[in-house]
Amino acid sequence: MPFIAISLLLITVTLTVSYCTYRRCFYSRPGHHNDPYEPLRGEQFKPIEETLFRVISVMERYPFEDVGITSHDGVPLRGRYYHFADGAPLLILCHGYRSSALRDCCGGHALSRKMGFNVLAVHQRCHGESGGRTITFGIRERHDVVSWCRWANERFGPNTPIMLYGLSMGAATVLMGCKAGYPDNVVCIMADSPYAAPADIILKVCKDLHYPPKLAYPFIWLGALFFGGFRLDSCTARDAVRHAKVPVLLIHGEDDRLVPCEMSRIIADHCASPVTVRTFPDAAHGLSYMTDPERFEQIVFDFLNKIPEISPFIPEDFKKAMK
Repeated sequence: MPFIAISLLLITVTLTVSYCTYRRCFYSRPGHHNDPYEPLRGEQFKPIEETLFRVISVMERYPFEDVGITSHDGVPLRGRYYHFADGAPLLILCHGYRSSALRDCCGGHALSRKMGFNVLAVHQRCHGESGGRTITFGIRERHDVVSWCRWANERFGPNTPIMLYGLSMGAATVLMGCKAGYPDNVVCIMADSPYAAPADIILKVCKDLHYPPKLAYPFIWLGALFFGGFRLDSCTARDAVRHAKVPVLLIHGEDDRLVPCEMSRIIADHCASPVTVRTFPDAAHGLSYMTDPERFEQIVFDFLNKIPEISPFIPEDFKKAMK
């Protein structure tokens, strides 16, 4: 009897702690919307906050079409489609963890206006207008990106070049999608501040919060499995890029105190396709564009101008300005 009682107590404690970690790491309550203008935390963000909010406001004012699909597992997904030019390539933008399309996609939206690309800024599952209750750090979200690519092919035709861009969790998501398999008209991937694996970033954040990582992680893993229904180690960006078939651009701030810059270099070391890595010495997490927009635009232009499916669509005046 004592053995049974102790066993039941241990199981109860394990499930309780695992559920608490699930709620903290993965759960998103229905109808919750992240404010794109919420002040940034930390002294390193203050110098660029005004610039960021200005770029967000420009994107917010632009007319867009609200579009939607249903994910492979039945979650309703929404996105903001911005049409700038008939027949132009499409840039699909994916935002980060507990962020928003307006906040994380505003830089990509601004650059696309200059380059004449159409834009789809998606609300990741459990964020914004999309449904779902469990954030999976790119594991299920990668299939959502594939579904958005299929939506684009149905609407614009399979010959429309598609570019993928993600920031933070969105960056890991578009890289993980390489393992899921993209349509043939996806011509490149741009990933800003990606983490190499969900476990890596969770362990790093545990350490930052002064939680013992080796003690906390098993409960986090069990919380994902029991209450989220997914294995936290089932896919990583590091391993997924072994399946990459298109050029990859990795951008990372060297002053990134959330996702270490080294994670982009780890991803690059495992990438099967041509990969370019560019870092920004003074940039905080996901803020390379806001820190040095001119250099950021030059890097993206140099990358895209070498892609045969994209280069002909870039306006000549923009090309002249970049050379």
